[in-house]
Amino acid sequence: MAPGLVRFALRRTLRDIEHVEAVRPRRARGVVRDVYRQVERDFGMLAPPIALHSPAPDVLAAAWLLLRESLVAAGTASRADKEVVAAAVSAANSCPYCVEVHGMALGSLGEPDAAAAIEAGDTQAIQDRDTRALAAWARGEGRLPADVPADTAAEFTAVAVAFHYLNRMVSVFLGPSPLPEAVPPQARVKAKAVLGHLLKPGAAPPAGEALGLLPPAATDGPGWAPPGGTLADAFARATAAIEAAGERSVPSRVRELVRREVKAWDGKPPGLSRAWAEPVLAELPTHDRAAGRLALFTAKAAYQADAGVRPERTDDRGLVELVSWAALTAAVAAGERLPHRPRREDSAGRRG
Repeated sequence: MAPGLVRFALRRTLRDIEHVEAVRPRRARGVVRDVYRQVERDFGMLAPPIALHSPAPDVLAAAWLLLRESLVAAGTASRADKEVVAAAVSAANSCPYCVEVHGMALGSLGEPDAAAAIEAGDTQAIQDRDTRALAAWARGEGRLPADVPADTAAEFTAVAVAFHYLNRMVSVFLGPSPLPEAVPPQARVKAKAVLGHLLKPGAAPPAGEALGLLPPAATDGPGWAPPGGTLADAFARATAAIEAAGERSVPSRVRELVRREVKAWDGKPPGLSRAWAEPVLAELPTHDRAAGRLALFTAKAAYQADAGVRPERTDDRGLVELVSWAALTAAVAAGERLPHRPRREDSAGRRG
């Protein structure tokens, strides 16, 4: 059991969300209440990376669909393997918060050495060959083994896309660690042990139970997802909700510019300097540049994004919707770039 101070601090983690005010559980109503209940039931705790979306209820539901149906729900891939993908993608995206969280989850599943290697950015230090190959693939540095079934490869791709999205949201709205600053240094080891225990997955819940949070989409799911399956449906619904949010809160010229830049991008971080963005942003009307800057940095260099300088006349909902749209645009492109993706023409169970 954690000391009282640690327990108190862990309950206050929603207050560590920056730039927007998350809906408190006692005040949650409608979709927000329904999502919160599912998150606590299926994930074990109300995770701030999901709760930060709460000013925009439909986007909150979309974020939970992405996480639940990829990482949490039962499927053909093991939870440990999916945590490897989550941690490796997070490390590649320079998201220390997510690396710490999913490293702890991976360690709780009996893979502390793999978690440490991923956190250190050295996937070659992972002893198990299959785990090493999976982590390298998630970082875009290799291919999945040829004997990975197509359905399993689709689940790995779903986790990768979900975390390309969540890493960007976390980088904008949360700090570098899941532990609140209020936890003193001498208590952090104990607090991490408590959090790791909370994050240890139990029995995987059935797939598809979050689908009812959003209406069916008018379009098919992504090309890597088996057609007609839960992943295709979940990602189609989530994408439709976030695209609708983008139409509300992201100027059309900003959407055009970000889509163009992401399409031409090789996925490599542009570096520490922000100078790369200025010639691109100069194409926008002056009144769109604040939104364009935040959207472009979220998509291509979320570690440089600063939602503290929000576009004029943007409330919390609008800010979440803008960042979410940019994050998903980049995440979808990242999924398309992954090597050895399953294809729609692959039949169920066929080797990828």
